[in-house]
Amino acid sequence: MAEHPEEQPEEHESSAVLDAAHVGDIHGAFGTIREHDLDSRRSWTARLLTLLAIMGPGLIVMVGDNDAGGVATYSQAGQDFGLSLLWTLPLLIPVLVVNQEMVVRLGAVTGVGHARLINERFGKFWGAFSVGDLFILNFLTIATEFIGVSLALEYFGISQYVSVPVAAVTLVAMTASGSFRRWERFMFVFIVVNFLVIPLAFLSHPSPGPFFHGLAIPGVHGGFNSTSVLLIIAIVGTTVAPWQLFFQQSNIVDKRITPRWINYERADTVLGSLITVFAAALLMAVVASAFQGTPLVGHFTNAGGVASGLQHQVGRAAGAIFAIILLNASIIGAASVTLATSYAFGDAFGAKHSLHRSWRDAKFFYGAFTAMVVLAAGIVIIPGAPLGLITTGVQALAGVLLPSATVFLLLLCNDKEVLGPWVNRTWLNVLASVIVSVLLIMSLILMVTTLFSSIDVTTLAEVLGILLVIVYLVAGAVMLRNRSGRPPVPVVPMERRATWRMPPLNLLERPTWSRGRLIGMYLLRIYLVVAVLLLLVKAIELGLHH
Repeated sequence: MAEHPEEQPEEHESSAVLDAAHVGDIHGAFGTIREHDLDSRRSWTARLLTLLAIMGPGLIVMVGDNDAGGVATYSQAGQDFGLSLLWTLPLLIPVLVVNQEMVVRLGAVTGVGHARLINERFGKFWGAFSVGDLFILNFLTIATEFIGVSLALEYFGISQYVSVPVAAVTLVAMTASGSFRRWERFMFVFIVVNFLVIPLAFLSHPSPGPFFHGLAIPGVHGGFNSTSVLLIIAIVGTTVAPWQLFFQQSNIVDKRITPRWINYERADTVLGSLITVFAAALLMAVVASAFQGTPLVGHFTNAGGVASGLQHQVGRAAGAIFAIILLNASIIGAASVTLATSYAFGDAFGAKHSLHRSWRDAKFFYGAFTAMVVLAAGIVIIPGAPLGLITTGVQALAGVLLPSATVFLLLLCNDKEVLGPWVNRTWLNVLASVIVSVLLIMSLILMVTTLFSSIDVTTLAEVLGILLVIVYLVAGAVMLRNRSGRPPVPVVPMERRATWRMPPLNLLERPTWSRGRLIGMYLLRIYLVVAVLLLLVKAIELGLHH
């Protein structure tokens, strides 16, 4: 039976929630919280039990981000650049936490998904662009997950013509059970398997000294060039991906998490980000340590080649564990990315979209999920497809498109009609703006180095960094001048914040954009189109080179 109430319009007529399945008790993998629970939870035991019931969306979105593309990208970094790119990973923790914390508030306070908010607040033009970007990127990402399934089970001698269809059927069956709790428990099984990276690290025993040096000291083995910059952007794109914003917001709504439980979901998100970066760093270190001083250095092909290399350099157990990690990452990644797209389609077309609903009750939602899985799986089993190149290219594409997604996120989190007392504070806006600008600079470096391959990447990065600091100083001076004459913003009591929900979207006033902001958004869109085209050029160039 599906775990959703019968249609209850009286429960959500005063809010923006459209689907009655998004209202009611929280049915988590490890506990239930009643809809009108008002207990104070003063003891640590009560708080821990509450966290266990709430926990899920943050952990799943973060661990799901260490998907097949992530495993391949971290492995490539370790094989081709040793430990010299480890420093990129700790820097991504604040990016993950800042982006996803904003998503946590949007989901809990508004009760609607990311795609619907963009569509309703900024119009169908920008909504179509955002969902269109998401669909293209997610579909390609789902294909990389099935590439991971194929490579992982090929290591054990299972043909892709068997492994990929079986994985596709498993994904659909696991998701379309009509029970949110059952689906979330499936996801936690994959989260636990993710920790197999620890025994893998013991088998390859990377040296602690070089490991911590790589984490703390920025640098690139062989120097910065267009190829290394492409890989750095791929690391960013696979660790902080646009689909995460859409997935976690909709999953929070689907789990029925409200503002009262935001702090618990924040803890879930922070824990997930730490686990993600920890696993990514160990994977990179394992491959770097195992391949150091061997002919395999600098000759990455795909994740399957890494499994075979580990078997030869470390032992059969290491190769098998890596293949299992790759398979696990592929399944949880495919489940999360496909679900993010199905949620977005449900938002865009106003269809029922909840894991609490059965297939019969949400045909469009599960039908879209199944169609994407089948099509992506079909692409992967086409003979001769350049699997390794597709995987790296998709991660880099995610890195290039991320600034656009983050800009919309930032605009929504400063929309008082949407978040009321939960809007961003000034310090968070500053931090998020720095993140967006750094991501833009990285994609700009990729563009320039693609057009002019002989350019000194280090000098270019220094020049752009100086320009960015100047922009920050000017913007900071203007902001301080504008704030000096404003009265302080009154503090809203937590009791009111815990019960504040966004009203129905049709009752809200549309935000008005200044001419400057509108021009800036169009310039960003044009820039991203050019960046994507140049990324395609770079990917083809690398494909011809290999």
